[in-house]
Amino acid sequence: MADAISFSRGAPSVDIVDIEGLRAAANRAFDNDPAGTTAYGTAVGYVPLRKFLAEKHGVTPEHVVVTNGSMQADAFLFDELVSPGTQVVVEKPSYDRTLLGLKERGAEITAIPLEDDGIDVAALRAALEGGLRPAFAHIIPNYQNPGGCSLSLAKRQELVALAEQYDFLIFEDDPYREIRFRGELLPAMYELAPERVVFACSFSKTVAPGVRTGYLVGSPDLIAKIVRRATNTYIAPDMLAQSVVFELTQDAPRFEKALANVNDKLRERSDLLGEALKQHLPEAKFVQPDGGYFLWAELPSNYDVDAAAAAMADYDVAFVKGSDFVLDESGKSSLRLAYSAVRADQVDEGVQRLAACLNAHKS
Repeated sequence: MADAISFSRGAPSVDIVDIEGLRAAANRAFDNDPAGTTAYGTAVGYVPLRKFLAEKHGVTPEHVVVTNGSMQADAFLFDELVSPGTQVVVEKPSYDRTLLGLKERGAEITAIPLEDDGIDVAALRAALEGGLRPAFAHIIPNYQNPGGCSLSLAKRQELVALAEQYDFLIFEDDPYREIRFRGELLPAMYELAPERVVFACSFSKTVAPGVRTGYLVGSPDLIAKIVRRATNTYIAPDMLAQSVVFELTQDAPRFEKALANVNDKLRERSDLLGEALKQHLPEAKFVQPDGGYFLWAELPSNYDVDAAAAAMADYDVAFVKGSDFVLDESGKSSLRLAYSAVRADQVDEGVQRLAACLNAHKS
């Protein structure tokens, strides 16, 4: 039996993780701050890392809370802002865990379609003019999960203007910001209108998933409420992981070199994936990502992707069906492909298996 090739999970393969850099950072953490590294700490997170992130974003530490991964940050934010019946805007398609978290809290979700340059702002404007009054809009602006596209500067500016006009927050969920292959880094919406935006990011994508270190940047009042929730949940997040991440960021040349390696390897895999899809699955339509971990492929309606997903183990390949990322029936002929954990020499073979699986469930 062939080894399975997985395009399913958005995590880097171990060969692109800077293991030696992490080992050295861990040693420095124990040498430089053994008490802080091994203590409970407080719910704000590891204090030196919190200060570093505040300086990076041009705010005071009171604007920042460091959590056990960005999903924990999301959960705290949703607990603070969402109750049954709360109106929330999401992108369509959107990250499946976001949809699950909002549904579990009883949110009334309005999904606005994605375009090649991000959310359809005209459609959102029409919904707002029609009476929609969301508490916030959840936006993944860079290399969207699962869509792979990025929000244009013009749309970032339009979204901020809509948030001001209709009095809602933008939840800028941006874990892939530094995983960039091509193009310029656009300003975060938090930079454009900090009073209207809560920004989230993570080191899971740039360092390693196992560090489980994410953070929120927002107004001090909102962050203080989330800190109280965090205190009641776990007293403090993982100080050991956060102190290692802090030490890693302080070796700027090493950190930048490691990030460049991640980007180079993922660029290669992404480009190979696009080439292989064109060759082996030419009916697939997709936007070639300029960064991030994911490619979103859309197939003609005669493909039953849900049925193919149920049978993918028979083809020694794995992917995520598009219907997991939407709230209606529109994802039935779509799928998300994560290229982050697939070695370059596996990509073409993986797509051949994928095409065989999908074509076997084509009417």
